[in-house]
Amino acid sequence: MGELLTIGAGISFVVGLLFIPILLKLTTIFGAYVVVKEREAHVFTLFGKVLGVMDDPGLRFPMARFGPRAVLIPFFGKRYRVSTALRQHYLRGQMVNSEEGTPMGVGIWYETTVTDPVKYLFVNANPEGSLQANVASSTISTLSNLQMEAMLENRHNLSRTVRAAVSPLSEKWGYRVGSVYIRKVAFTDRAMVENITEKVVKRLIQVTSAMRQDGDNRVGLIQSETAKKVSQKLAEASASRPAVVGAALNDIAEKDEEILDSVIEVMETEQLIESGARVDIVAEGSSLLIQLDRAETR
Repeated sequence: MGELLTIGAGISFVVGLLFIPILLKLTTIFGAYVVVKEREAHVFTLFGKVLGVMDDPGLRFPMARFGPRAVLIPFFGKRYRVSTALRQHYLRGQMVNSEEGTPMGVGIWYETTVTDPVKYLFVNANPEGSLQANVASSTISTLSNLQMEAMLENRHNLSRTVRAAVSPLSEKWGYRVGSVYIRKVAFTDRAMVENITEKVVKRLIQVTSAMRQDGDNRVGLIQSETAKKVSQKLAEASASRPAVVGAALNDIAEKDEEILDSVIEVMETEQLIESGARVDIVAEGSSLLIQLDRAETR
């Protein structure tokens, strides 16, 4: 008896392993339940009309939502899965011409998300391609015939203008356009790039030379001002020297005239040495002095 029970349990287990997946598959085919993932929406149609949308993540039962009509969906309707996750796109090499007639290549990055799955599925046959074309045309119309300086420096404001131009039409297609940013503005003509590079290099050389000349001028001005102040101080010192020396000699004369004579003699000797005049030294009492004395007497 025990062996029969064991065999029966084994057979039941094997049958269960085979039957449960088949049962789950059948219930999935007949739409008894659906699994809604994160950032996903399920659109149900019946007889060519939209029955409803399920976008809450988890295990969902169409019978509880749509009633007995859910039984007819696998036979006379359809279930669509639409991703509502954030999507990012980058369009390269959109050609525009500046006001100066310069051909420019523009790269624009934008992000979108599906906000209305029904409009996304049935309003436009190719919503992604249509949105991409709309972004490209709006970028070209916004940036064309602008000054080159504005293209290169005002990309933030231009990106906002493109987003404002694209958003109304994208909402009709079930999209919401998020951030839009003009990432790159480049020159497409190689000769023009080389010409601009040459001009930039020349301009940098001019600016560098002007900065160097300005520095030299400032240094020269500082040196001239310093020399002027030094010369003024030296002139003031030279002008005050006679008064100082005279006051010192007066003090010496009041104390001792003999010292004053010695000081004056030393000063005369210094002046004589500084003058560079020829000095002949003759011994006292020599015949030359006698002759010079007689000549002065005559």
